[in-house]
Amino acid sequence: MIFNTEEFARKYALRYTSVLAVLLIAPLVIYVYLLLQIDEAKVKLSLETQAKEIMAVMQHYDNKDKVFHFPRYKKYQSALYDKNYKALFSTLDFEPNSFIDGFHKKEQHYYYIYTLPKGYYFGANYLLISTVHTANKIYYFAASVLLAIVLALFIFSFLLLRNFSKPFEKLNTQLDNFIKDSMHEINTPLSIINLNADLFADKFGENKYLNRMKSASKTLATIYNDMDYLVKQGRVEHKSKEINLSEFIQNRVDYFQEVANLKEIELQTNIEEDIIYTFSKTKLQRIVDNTISNAIKYSHYQNDVDITLYIQEGIITFMVKDYGVGIENIDKIFSRYYRENEAKGGFGIGLNIVKQIIDEEGIHLDVSSTLNEGTLFKYTFYK
Repeated sequence: MIFNTEEFARKYALRYTSVLAVLLIAPLVIYVYLLLQIDEAKVKLSLETQAKEIMAVMQHYDNKDKVFHFPRYKKYQSALYDKNYKALFSTLDFEPNSFIDGFHKKEQHYYYIYTLPKGYYFGANYLLISTVHTANKIYYFAASVLLAIVLALFIFSFLLLRNFSKPFEKLNTQLDNFIKDSMHEINTPLSIINLNADLFADKFGENKYLNRMKSASKTLATIYNDMDYLVKQGRVEHKSKEINLSEFIQNRVDYFQEVANLKEIELQTNIEEDIIYTFSKTKLQRIVDNTISNAIKYSHYQNDVDITLYIQEGIITFMVKDYGVGIENIDKIFSRYYRENEAKGGFGIGLNIVKQIIDEEGIHLDVSSTLNEGTLFKYTFYK
């Protein structure tokens, strides 16, 4: 099993960064909100100050002067209105939506309304001072701070997790090499046992002790093949090619018949001939071997296991039915290391491998079971 330090660090750094960023966003939002309130207060104060300056200029106007030059500013716009809200003078480029004393906002226009005393200020009743203002600087600041926080958290988490996981990567690599070496060492004596068992049977004939040894070696070979598949997963590409499913499944049935004989189980077959399917031979063997071996393992003594293969309207169906103990938790049997019956042995990885393969290849599986009556595995292969 491959342990990638970079991938591990990147994956969990993203998770930790997301969690910590959410926790830090709350105080940042509050801080930005306060900055916006302060910024708005500054705008209000500047508008009030500007209104007072304009009023002071109008108060000091000498009626002897024929023309009153209304103050104009680059940052501010102003207007005078009568009691009917008719503009007596205006440099505005928008229409105010309220004439109530105080501070108002319309889109990006901030404006201040001040009610003038009657009889002064050229007959005007309202003075309006406006400015165009946006809080872009504050938003840019908030975005920059947020980005800096996220980047800093991610870099820190990534470096921390990468350094933290390096010992595990080293240990995982050593364990992985040990498993691969062990698998290689197991394969050689296992092959020798099978070969010599066959030679012994040819020379001296079959007997129950020899059959038990051959059955045990085949069970061990199935476990070995499952482990070998897991070790090579992600490293070896299992190429697909045309397979005669009928011949392949019949060969696997013949292979497991000796295992079934120990429990006096007969493997009954109904296999339609010459069904061709394009698939990986390695993956197909894992599906067939695990399904048949489990059917034998969980069957009662002196019972049958029915194995069926047929094609109908281009859809291939492969079924294995046993008459055994049944399955209590069908949803759990595909979980790695899960075993319904600890006494039956095994590691609980066979059906997990099957589930991975059928999900990858788009094969449909129906499992139906009744306790103490048996289980049916039905695979559907779509051409």
